[in-house]
This record gives sequence, structure tokens and C-alpha cells, in this order.
Amino acid sequence: MKQDSPIASGPDMALEIAASKFSALGSEQRLNVLRVLVRSGPGGLSIGALGKRAGVTGSTLTHHLKILAAAGLVTQERDGRSIICAAAAYDEVRALSEFLLTHCCADCGGKESDHG
Repeated sequence: MKQDSPIASGPDMALEIAASKFSALGSEQRLNVLRVLVRSGPGGLSIGALGKRAGVTGSTLTHHLKILAAAGLVTQERDGRSIICAAAAYDEVRALSEFLLTHCCADCGGKESDHG
């Protein structure tokens, strides 16, 4: 089930949308699952491989993936009859980062920043 929800890019993302996405990352296990998927590349991982790498398996992994998918941070689709693959939704993750960094140092009195 691939998620096709359009997102508002970076700085245009509504505060409540950004808050819900950050809320989905409010668990160490979910953050680790997303990190493992980001590291795996756009091809994603099978659920079994993801569970092994993230150290989360079974219904707990399913629960975390459901929350991350609802927030638009991972995608899931069937590959064949029974294997489900998961991948990070890179555009969503990038937009979330841009939401935070777009106004970096805007209130620091015009001093240049080397990190935003």
C-alpha cells in the first residue's frame, strides 16, 4: 500500500502537520526503524530484514510501521504474494528537515550562519 499523500514542502508545511510527523518519531524504536530504512536506500527492506536490523520484530514492528506510514515517513508495498517491503519516504523526511532549518538564525541579528 503505497502512500500517495501530497506534502507541503519544507517551510510551507503547516505546524500541525509537522507536529504530527515529529510525534510519530517520538519513540526510540520508531526513530531507529526510520534510521535503518534511510540507511538501506530507496529500495527499502523486507519486514524480516528490517526487524533484524532494527532489533524490533513481530507485532511491535508492525505497530511502529503503521504509525510511521500514517505520518507519511515510510512507504509500504507488496512485492509478490507475501513479502512486504518498507522504504523511507525521503521527500517527507527532507521536507521535515527543511521545515526546521528554513528560518535558521533568522532572529540572530543578521549574523551569517554556516549550518543552515
